[in-house]
Amino acid sequence: MDIDISGTGLDAGRLHRITEHLERFYVGPGKIAGAEVAVGRRGKVAYHASLGLRDRERGVATGDDTIYRIYSMTKPLTSIALMQLFERGLFQLDDAVSRFYPSWKQHRVWVSGTGDDGDPLVTEPARRGVTFRDLLSHTSGLTYGGLLLGMNVHPIDRIYQASKIRSVGVNSTMDEFMEKLATVPLRFQPGTAYQYSLATDACGALVEKISGVPFAQYLQEHILDPLGMTDTSFEVTPDKVHRFAANYQRNPDKTTTLMDDPATSVYTRPPTFVSGGGGLTGTLADYARFCEMLRRGGELDGHRIIGPRTLELMRRNHLPGGKDLASLDVELLTEYGNIGVGFGLGFASTIDQVATGALTRHDYYWGGAASTVFWVDPAEDLWVIFMTQLMPSASFDFRGQLRSLVYSAIVD
Repeated sequence: MDIDISGTGLDAGRLHRITEHLERFYVGPGKIAGAEVAVGRRGKVAYHASLGLRDRERGVATGDDTIYRIYSMTKPLTSIALMQLFERGLFQLDDAVSRFYPSWKQHRVWVSGTGDDGDPLVTEPARRGVTFRDLLSHTSGLTYGGLLLGMNVHPIDRIYQASKIRSVGVNSTMDEFMEKLATVPLRFQPGTAYQYSLATDACGALVEKISGVPFAQYLQEHILDPLGMTDTSFEVTPDKVHRFAANYQRNPDKTTTLMDDPATSVYTRPPTFVSGGGGLTGTLADYARFCEMLRRGGELDGHRIIGPRTLELMRRNHLPGGKDLASLDVELLTEYGNIGVGFGLGFASTIDQVATGALTRHDYYWGGAASTVFWVDPAEDLWVIFMTQLMPSASFDFRGQLRSLVYSAIVD
């Protein structure tokens, strides 16, 4: 990536603090094997650094062409894809999902009980159907089925597991996935709370159902190809495996161990399920093109991906009552920050700068399970991307630290 700090209003010396910070506190001590980070402002890449190793076991340095598992940073792309269909008038945000999957009319909602002997599961009918808005804002009542590290396993999650919804190694079509979801009780009444969930996988299924095109093909044709994201895919092909980073896990004793060897990773084979919620791999350079498109209001190099007013709607807070995640998140997740943070249609956003303690109040963002992070700030004409491969993502507050480092480098 070509670096040009001129006219960006950023101080080069202050930006170099990012390198010093990551090397001193993370790469040097071995808390992470390596990292890549970039800062863009006013259409220029003002800072870019590749640090440490992308494969510690083989001694391969992090390069500008490193391919990462971006996990939940797939979600914004899927959300944009679904909202492209919204722009074509094919659904409205408060339409029920049952319009396309009639089985979703039968949802019941968990009230109490574990389902164990002597503690039966008690459910009640859903007061209304799950809507597109619910899925995009994670207020649907779906869960992650206990799939994510660090999340509590609820009685409803055990039903997901028994039904083999998104189970490892289980082949599943989009329609099969959606039909299974119709049979599992919701965690709460739709639109009343927030829970990070498989909802964006459901969004991917809806893209496929409504467009009539396989989800991976739709994403390729309508987002990846127009943006020139040539290294972003649901599978790392043999010619690119040598660029694929290793994924590590941080253990309770603060050591890190290899979790997914790039040479034998499941990502080197065609996926058994095309996950709109977390299935993509890609480079920082590719994701920078996605972020630059967002910074420009939905267009890049003559390709209009999404309308600026649609994007503005997506980054607004859609949580019920205008509340923040701290008020509504039934899982009480802390890895992305809860207080003063809202959630829109595929992105989290700062809604109370004082409560978050941030140096901005205009950013929208998300991250991935392997500690990857990005954000876009329209007011500052800025985007930031951080890539590493460490699970769980709650191990360190990279976004909070980088936010302080980046915004303190803005001097105009």
